[in-house]
Amino acid sequence: MPASGPEPTVPEVDLTRPEVIGDPFTAYGQVRESSPLARLLVPGMEPWWLLTRHEDARALLGDPRFEINADSFMRPGVPKDCLPYMRTMAEMSGSEHARLRKLVAPAFTPRRAADFRPRMEAIAGRLLDEARRQVPAGDGPVDLLAHFARPLPMEVICELVGIPEPDRTRWRAYGAFIAAGAGQEFTAAVPEIIEGAKAAVARRRADPGDDLLSDLIGVQADDGDRLSDVELVALVWLLVLAGQTPANLIANGVVALLGHPGELAALREDPALMPGAVEELLRWCAPTLLSIPRYARQDTELCGMPVRKGDAVTVAVAAANRDPRAFADPERFDVRRAKGPAGHLSFSHGPHFCVGASLARVQTQVALTALLRRFPDLALAASPGELRAPDPGTWRVTAVPVTF
Repeated sequence: MPASGPEPTVPEVDLTRPEVIGDPFTAYGQVRESSPLARLLVPGMEPWWLLTRHEDARALLGDPRFEINADSFMRPGVPKDCLPYMRTMAEMSGSEHARLRKLVAPAFTPRRAADFRPRMEAIAGRLLDEARRQVPAGDGPVDLLAHFARPLPMEVICELVGIPEPDRTRWRAYGAFIAAGAGQEFTAAVPEIIEGAKAAVARRRADPGDDLLSDLIGVQADDGDRLSDVELVALVWLLVLAGQTPANLIANGVVALLGHPGELAALREDPALMPGAVEELLRWCAPTLLSIPRYARQDTELCGMPVRKGDAVTVAVAAANRDPRAFADPERFDVRRAKGPAGHLSFSHGPHFCVGASLARVQTQVALTALLRRFPDLALAASPGELRAPDPGTWRVTAVPVTF
């Protein structure tokens, strides 16, 4: 019997290298064109498998052989009594996840998100008024991240779960602390958010309104199953976490559009392009660079390589969204890009496709439409490279200084 040859090797990607942090689209793209599979070196952890091509990535995200592991969601310093309310659908798999998904899906349809559009437009207009007042003389930059992109999702969340008006300034601050992901302020904000969510659930149980939380409370499955108070509070927490995606997407979108004058002009000339433009922004510069890791439930293989039970696998979303096998001329930012058979993976795929995707899409459309309509002379007051946060997991900026 002939001796077996050496196990094939795959490229390695070191998550700490400056080129990976500074330009992940190029770094992951180079790996994608050399191999569909790589090893991702994560500080303090065993290497993860990394899928780089769209077809393989999409398949992985819907593959029941791989599951999300709740133990990978670390919350150091958070009070123990808050932990049950912080376990969201994002951490669940199998029948547990399917049950919750079935119960919450009716409240997160595209039609329901469209119903909330007028209220989002009112919030966006008010925030832009506030941002404009930061420069009463008409000159000098104002930070759109701090005064518009970051507070908008939190204001929308407050509106959709019935947070009282006097409390909303505090919730804006909570959003900024949660965006940091860790630290004293993050730890202190968590119990406040949980208590506020409990109070909101109690209010809407007693007095339902035309909002998302009332929708969720009113949902009943065919078998009589309903969401518990703990599950409802966990969904509010999930909304707060998910609110960071539209905040970063809006900020990234402003930077991208101001850096592509031709695309910006096309969008100003034809506002009907906005829904497609948001999809292109999600493909081109979405905040998500890497998917939540999945763990192999059994010994198996990926792209011809053996994968052991328990191995972590992630998707290089930044590479898959610019895969030339899935998108024509993928390095070109094009707000008129026709919707093709391959969709971006910025909201994941399969059972864990982002339940709030419709809300995030509408928020981003509303935000960019209002901004471009109100400020025809909008200009970036710094180079994009100066604004990037050195974050290996999220493509985001630390500020968006603009002049009106």
